[in-house]
Amino acid sequence: MPDQRVRRITESDVDAVVGLVHELADYERAPQECHLSADQLHAALFGGSPALFGHVAELDGQVVGCALWFLNFSTWRGTHGIYLEDLFVSPAARGSGLGKALLLELAEECARRGYQRLEWSVLDWNEPAIGFYRSLGAIPMDEWTVYRLTDGALKALG
Repeated sequence: MPDQRVRRITESDVDAVVGLVHELADYERAPQECHLSADQLHAALFGGSPALFGHVAELDGQVVGCALWFLNFSTWRGTHGIYLEDLFVSPAARGSGLGKALLLELAEECARRGYQRLEWSVLDWNEPAIGFYRSLGAIPMDEWTVYRLTDGALKALG
């Protein structure tokens, strides 16, 4: 049975989720890199062709956690999967099972839709998260390195 504390994000949750994303940026020691606004998140989730999806977790009627995700595609498996961009539970709500409940909901989403992968990245210094993910059976993809183009490098290439 689904955890009643987890549900799909609604338009009324956008401000709370933006706050959680900024909290995540603080936790990841990069608050200066987080520029997400409510208008941007609203457009990504609820605009004409949404490509971002989300779930929230609540305690006592307050949104205290979120999972923001989008579809990817495995050419080797021939199916879509879910890429989890952000998973965050406010520190005061940790230990309540909400992080696991959010991941369970995404795993169930994969099962319902026939997706064969649920993937995400974690900072190599984030030992609490790494331990949590390993306890669920997730395995690190140590042989892969993430590359990224942003700002000036992206503009120069484009």
